[in-house]
Parts: sequence; structure tokens; C-alpha cells
Amino acid sequence: MNTRTKDFKDWYADQGEALLGLLKHRFEEHPIRHQGHSWTPIQKRLEEQPEKLWSLQQMEDTGGEPDMVGLDSETGSILFFDCSPESPKGRRSVCYDREGLESRKSYPPENNAQDMARSMGVSLLTEAQYQYLQQFGPLDTKTSSWLDTPQSVRLLGGALFGDYRYGRVFIYHNGAQSYYSARGFRAALLV
Repeated sequence: MNTRTKDFKDWYADQGEALLGLLKHRFEEHPIRHQGHSWTPIQKRLEEQPEKLWSLQQMEDTGGEPDMVGLDSETGSILFFDCSPESPKGRRSVCYDREGLESRKSYPPENNAQDMARSMGVSLLTEAQYQYLQQFGPLDTKTSSWLDTPQSVRLLGGALFGDYRYGRVFIYHNGAQSYYSARGFRAALLV
């Protein structure tokens, strides 16, 4: 057994059961997000992959309120998204990526969305995933969330973000180096 696997197993023994209980409760409280699915196979898959449960704990600890929102159409993997009403509080005031952070001439933020996501073992929501998630909303009515940005946009210095205003979802752009106290990112995790 490698050290990383042992660390995850130790973490699971200490905190995994409590997180599974919280996730099960959230699953039962919001059945609209996962119609036609039952909790037992989800829990089984999480127990087989403790590193995924660890990533869900990171999502929870930063205010994401992760929940199962369906299955990935290509892989059949279980999809967990941040379902908090606003962009997760513990992931705000960040620019888009490392390049954006390093390009700041003054007042750089402490971190960036892409590096934070990688360290958590998750990814930023894509534009399509964000649109899908908003059917359970409205979400981000006072905040906004960075979205995984196509390389063609990023090469020109921009990055995408989304929010919900005026009764609809907006997808817009900013310079990747920008950051705001009300902008964070929502995470996706495939299990």
C-alpha cells in the first residue's frame, strides 16, 4: 500500500463516515437533483474510492455543499457539483489561473481558481455544466463563479464566469488576472 492510499484510508477512518452521513442527508433533502437514483450505489462507489470522498470533503469545507446531480453522459460516472446558493465562500477573491495571478502588477490575490481546484482533486464547472446546474437554482444571484475556459479564450487573456441575474443565467468574460470578493468557483467531481 502506498503512503497516499494509507493517508486516505486513515482520513476515511477519522472523518469519512461523518461526511457520508452529511452527503446522504443532502441527497435525501434535494431529490430533484437526482431523480431516479438511490443513495446505496453512490455510497458504495465512494467507499471504494476514498480519495474522491476526500475531494468532496474539500468541497464541503470551502462552502460548496456538494451533491450528486446526475451521471456523466460519456463515462457513466456519478457527478457531484457544488450546490451552495452562492459561489463557495472559501473559494472567493481568486483570479482564474496561475498565469493570471503572476501577471498582476499590484495587489495580487492569495490564490487562483485552477490551482485551488487541482489541489482539491476537482475541476471547475464547464459552461454546459453551469447551465445544467442552474436548473436546480437560481444560484449565484449575488456572486459569480469562474468557469472552465476554452483555450481559445484563455490565449487572448480572458476567462469565463457565470451568474444569475434578471431571471436568467449570464455567461460573461473578464481578464484572467481579475478577482473580486464576490467571485469564486464551483467545482465538479466525477466518481
